[in-house]
Amino acid sequence: MARTLSNMLPLGTKAPNFSLLDTVSDDVISLDDVKGIKGTVIMFICNHCPFVKHVNEQIALLAKEYQVKDIGFVAISSNDAVNYPQDAPHLMKENAVQENYSFPYLYDATQEVAKAYDAACTPDFYLFDANLRLVYRGQLDDSRPGNGLPVNGSDLRQAMDYLLAGRSLPQDQKPSIGCNIKWSDT
Repeated sequence: MARTLSNMLPLGTKAPNFSLLDTVSDDVISLDDVKGIKGTVIMFICNHCPFVKHVNEQIALLAKEYQVKDIGFVAISSNDAVNYPQDAPHLMKENAVQENYSFPYLYDATQEVAKAYDAACTPDFYLFDANLRLVYRGQLDDSRPGNGLPVNGSDLRQAMDYLLAGRSLPQDQKPSIGCNIKWSDT
């Protein structure tokens, strides 16, 4: 199991725009469509990564808890589905239904969105404020497959709580660790 760390996009970066296919609804969804009134969480995930499987239940719970607090959520898979067919859009839809996602699960077929966000691994988490400026990027929490620590979303939860309270977020943020994004050869 490869262990790739987040690239840690600079804080304050404006969220790059996107319009991608939502594998659940078959609609094209843009950043404006998922933007929350108070903040927006953008997650780069995929179906097959053991690091993502490890946190799926928690990200579904966090989304349901914070969407009612005006935080928007969206997940994006940028993996090459030709060489990694388990990450194909029709299977993304199955995964989203099975995991009870309350947010769109978008497919980045060209991988341009992942490149724009400097995403490196799955899962990779980004929290943007109401003006779509990056205030947090990095890990969900300290739990990893096999390390025995509880999956509780503590790092991302703290970031969202600080944002909602109007408090400045700590600048020292831990990168996420996961499988590398499966880049296309073309």
